[in-house]
Amino acid sequence: MKTVLPAFDAAYWQARYDDGRDGWDARGITPPLRAYFDQLDVAAQPRILIPGAGRAYEAEYLHQLGFRQVFVADIAPEALAALAARVPDFPPEHLLLADFFALPNDPPYDLIVEQTFFCALDPALRPAYARQCAHLLRPGGTLMGLLFDTDFGPVQEPPFGGSKEEYREYFAPYFEFRHFETATNSLKPRQGRELFICLKKK
Repeated sequence: MKTVLPAFDAAYWQARYDDGRDGWDARGITPPLRAYFDQLDVAAQPRILIPGAGRAYEAEYLHQLGFRQVFVADIAPEALAALAARVPDFPPEHLLLADFFALPNDPPYDLIVEQTFFCALDPALRPAYARQCAHLLRPGGTLMGLLFDTDFGPVQEPPFGGSKEEYREYFAPYFEFRHFETATNSLKPRQGRELFICLKKK
């Protein structure tokens, strides 16, 4: 008999926030992403998307650096409300209460930031995730971030793990691999269990 995963919809994620079951929340930007953002060219003002943003510490950090084309997308109102409360001058029109898979690509993004969204999806959606990232990016655009390179066992709800070899299959049709290795500066609980990825759309 096939096991049916629960619907990871807006109500599910809102309930996890309400219940305090938000173990993915690092309470701040993680070192690998901070190091990457610190070397970006603020003057270029790239159009940046952070899908499944959660409380969006990454968007807050980018905003503080002076990036003004940062968009965050989440299906849980709590996530977007948390960012709006912390950063009152963050543009409200850049807070997208929306399904990532329904986002339009006009105009396209220069950069998509992955931080604990991929592992929150039903694993059956992983090929569609890779395809949608490519769809949303301009040619030569970048998908960067962190993926869990670990096995969480036979779990029925997020986070879901996986392997470097598995992930490569999803992204290879759409991206060139610039960096796809174990992160060297992860948070201590995640050390040796994360891949830092930097992929360029073909």
